[in-house]
Amino acid sequence: MDFDLPEKLVAYLAELDAFIEAEIMPLQHQDDNDRFFDHRREYERTDWDNGGLPKHEWEALLTEARKRADKAGHYRYGWPESMGGRGGTQFDMAVIREHLASKGLGLFNDLQNEHSVVGNNPFVLMFKEFATPEQFARDGQKLMDGTMRTTFGLTEPDHGSDATFMETRAVRQDRDGKPGWLIRGEKMWSTGMHVATHCMVFARTSGKDGDAHGITCFVIPADTPGVKVEEYLWTFNMPTDHPRVSYNDVWAPEDSYWGQVGKGLGLGQSFVHQNRIRQAASSLGAAVYCINESVKYAMERRPFGKPLSDNQAIQWPLVELATQAEMLRLLIRKTAWQMDRMPHAQVERELSDKVSMCNYWGNRLCCEAADRAMQVHGGMGYSRHKPFEHIYRHHRRYRITEGSEEIQMRKVAAFLFGKIGPNRAVRKSVDEAYAATRAAKDARALQLPE
Repeated sequence: MDFDLPEKLVAYLAELDAFIEAEIMPLQHQDDNDRFFDHRREYERTDWDNGGLPKHEWEALLTEARKRADKAGHYRYGWPESMGGRGGTQFDMAVIREHLASKGLGLFNDLQNEHSVVGNNPFVLMFKEFATPEQFARDGQKLMDGTMRTTFGLTEPDHGSDATFMETRAVRQDRDGKPGWLIRGEKMWSTGMHVATHCMVFARTSGKDGDAHGITCFVIPADTPGVKVEEYLWTFNMPTDHPRVSYNDVWAPEDSYWGQVGKGLGLGQSFVHQNRIRQAASSLGAAVYCINESVKYAMERRPFGKPLSDNQAIQWPLVELATQAEMLRLLIRKTAWQMDRMPHAQVERELSDKVSMCNYWGNRLCCEAADRAMQVHGGMGYSRHKPFEHIYRHHRRYRITEGSEEIQMRKVAAFLFGKIGPNRAVRKSVDEAYAATRAAKDARALQLPE
């Protein structure tokens, strides 16, 4: 296996860095836009008197950065060429997202909003894989040109990791002679609802609690009667754009779904697999930034007349973090490389355990690296004049969202012990052998002595 990055990707990283220096950093520095990234960042980003939503000025700045990136051909790098992108692979995106996050905070890459000059946009690939030709003709162009902005409604007030137990229901109902669906339920953490044009609503249309089949993904206009934002939930890292949304007798036409009726959970899995591997890469990059800044500071700081870095109490925790970062990078890149070599639907069956390994360990590593950076930097590390508290607060959410650590470890265990995945045949063979042995023992125990 060749561990060198492809020359084409290395050249692209240089091109990307040059674009950031020429176009994005000047934009960040003008009109005191640095206030959104220095110690004032949380205060300046948040409209505290408007439900804690992002300030208009902050979102306008992000929009302008994305426009410049799109014009330069970077924003859609990971999109298929058939949809106006550059066909960037999962491997490419993993390398790029680590590269950007390792630079620290900046307008080029601010993951609090999933903002980046190289867009993530998992909806695009998800739509490409699952939309019918009719759905693509109806929604494809709107999704590609940004006039269709969707929320993701899977989690509910009483159901998070147990998504197949969701209480949101959709039943068929004709209205004014037209076939359609009546939707009732509530969804949590509907990120971006304040600017969304449409809501992706996962609802049970058949089956019973716990069934993977029978869930359908509906896409309905955000201004449909019955759709209501109940509250915006304030979070560890502000501003917030994460509301609880209710769907009270929302009627949608028959064709208001993506994919197929009863098979919507596959869309959700597609979304989280893409997000998990890319979030893992971003968390790795942020961890590397924290490690590097800590090493640099420890060599510069000289308490008691000698470098702080001479102390093993400083060295060893950073050695462990650096070692974990090196190992995680290999796993992330190998997993992304494997994802690129199998059909989209096959990832869930054969590789989702490795995706989960990358994600839960990457997110945990980032939090540990940020915490260690605060400790190494002392009082200044705890202050908002350093970015570590922001990195910690943001990446701490990833240990819960897109599947909590515990759920992802559960997925790994299911693969490891043959509940699902390639080891299933081994598990079946062991279970059958045990059953046969047990039956033989029971038969002998029932034989009466002569």
